[in-house]
Amino acid sequence: MKRIMLKLSGEALAGEKKTGFDEETVRAVAVQVKHLVDDGVQVGIVIGGGNFWRGRTSENIDRTKADQIGMLATIMNCIYVSEIFRSVGMKTNIMTPFTCGAFTELFSKDRANQCFEEGMVVFFAGGTGHPYFSTDTGVMLRSIEVEADVILLAKAIDGVYDDDPRVNPEAKKYDEVSIDEVVAKNLQVVDMTASILAKENKMPMWVFGLNEENSIVNTMNGKFNGTKVTV
Repeated sequence: MKRIMLKLSGEALAGEKKTGFDEETVRAVAVQVKHLVDDGVQVGIVIGGGNFWRGRTSENIDRTKADQIGMLATIMNCIYVSEIFRSVGMKTNIMTPFTCGAFTELFSKDRANQCFEEGMVVFFAGGTGHPYFSTDTGVMLRSIEVEADVILLAKAIDGVYDDDPRVNPEAKKYDEVSIDEVVAKNLQVVDMTASILAKENKMPMWVFGLNEENSIVNTMNGKFNGTKVTV
């Protein structure tokens, strides 16, 4: 794998606090990503905003405004995580689909590719820049645009199940599942818009639990116990 896209959930970065940041958790991610970068892997990162904002839980806020707040939450996450990455010796850049003053750089495929070639970890913040599209769709869109080889979905849950394992203890975990089955059964690996994009553009996904020790490095080294979504 030459180029990967890593999707981190905001909640996972909050650790046991469930909100905000847990620096120890983020630093553990940074150390793992540095192993990959040192091995020559080009890494892009998308981070959800759930540790700060879940706008769909409120009926009192316009959906467009709620989604805009969510976009800003992802930018805060990327700025913070980027700084932790730099503290362990990596070069980073943060790109957004809209201008944020001097905080970030406006996304372009050419500029992203240049950053990758210079050994930077590239953070893609702000989602797609439009309401009604989740960070699932954002990570899928950017992965396709920059021609990533695979998306690594680091979640609070350790793979894809046929039912919610937090509710149903009998839920069956898949070792491997096709994107066709994901769409047909609405398995919610990512939202349906992102699933259709993955299907049409043949973008594989590997789903695993972020909180397992060395889960990112182990996934890239073949010690994988999550779920592979094939195309």
